[in-house]
Amino acid sequence: MSKYQKRYITIRNVTLVGVLGNVLMTIIKLGAGFYGKSQALIADGLHSLSDLISDGVVLVAAKYGTANADIDHPYGHARFETLATVIIGALLIMVAIGMFIDASRRLIAPDLLLHPSKITLFVATLSILVKEALYQYTTHIAKKINSNLLQANAWHHRSDAISSVIVLIGIAGSIYGFPWLDAVAAIGVSFMIAHVGWSLGWGGVSELVDTGLDSQQLANIKQIIKSTDGVVALHELRTRKMGGTNILIDVHIIVNSRITVSEGHQIGEKVRSNLENEIKNIKDVLVHIDPENDERTSNTNLNLPSRAEIMKRLQQEIVSIEYINLHYLSGKIIVDVYVALPTNIQDIQAISLHFTKLVANEPDIEAVNVYYH
Repeated sequence: MSKYQKRYITIRNVTLVGVLGNVLMTIIKLGAGFYGKSQALIADGLHSLSDLISDGVVLVAAKYGTANADIDHPYGHARFETLATVIIGALLIMVAIGMFIDASRRLIAPDLLLHPSKITLFVATLSILVKEALYQYTTHIAKKINSNLLQANAWHHRSDAISSVIVLIGIAGSIYGFPWLDAVAAIGVSFMIAHVGWSLGWGGVSELVDTGLDSQQLANIKQIIKSTDGVVALHELRTRKMGGTNILIDVHIIVNSRITVSEGHQIGEKVRSNLENEIKNIKDVLVHIDPENDERTSNTNLNLPSRAEIMKRLQQEIVSIEYINLHYLSGKIIVDVYVALPTNIQDIQAISLHFTKLVANEPDIEAVNVYYH
């Protein structure tokens, strides 16, 4: 069984426990609210119903969000979790608006105020205990497997528990001489639910539009990269998050312009390894190797001739070339030419003269370095 399957099973089992709790509390609170005439408890029952809907969203998101990467989703499916978090946030906000409108209407028209009975006090107390227990259980597992989706659902349970505390106060006040307090409690619950919904939804939207990491995290990333042996400088550092916790990093690093391709690759791999070892939850690091700051020179260098063109020009001058290295720097080319060592000094002088003329006649070539072996 893969780690993604284990993660899905864990999220599913935790959520199913929440489903059972939410089904029971929705039935009990709505039933007791209507029977005991408590608007606040009815509102709290609707809150539990929204929790039940969000549980369904979590189950769907967990199934698809923990799937392995494929051709259509090469970075994986973690943003299904993010999308689900946004949906949960939106549901909370809609529930809050409905609760606020209804409670406000009753406050404006006192004859519409409900008068709760004492049974609603017992149900509100029961709700506090059950929902807080669900919160503690869900948030424990969420931290264990590092799931923002589960953490969002845990806060649904916690918000329901807190709202039940407000409901308890409102019902008690209504029973003991303040009939409007039940409606006020319902309004208080609506504001709290809206706040939680906005926090969850905005965080998810920020991720969906690829908002980068905060300045402190960026400073830490830069320090790790700069401290890697062989890195001269860095630029074009870009970050984003996926699935609430997974971090993706793209960065250009500048290395010595005369090192080999394999050494540049090795430095890039060290950068990637250091970042993954020092920072939690990094899913992917893409390191681009630059011999200079290509923000200023990339467009100029693109106009320079290719290896095939350079070889064609050089072969016209001398036929004993074994291989060449090309350095595209600052809009010019530096050519390292490797040739067999001639048998006499006159041939060496002739080769040098040929390349001197070549540099003078080729505006794209800054220098030709000849190496004999």
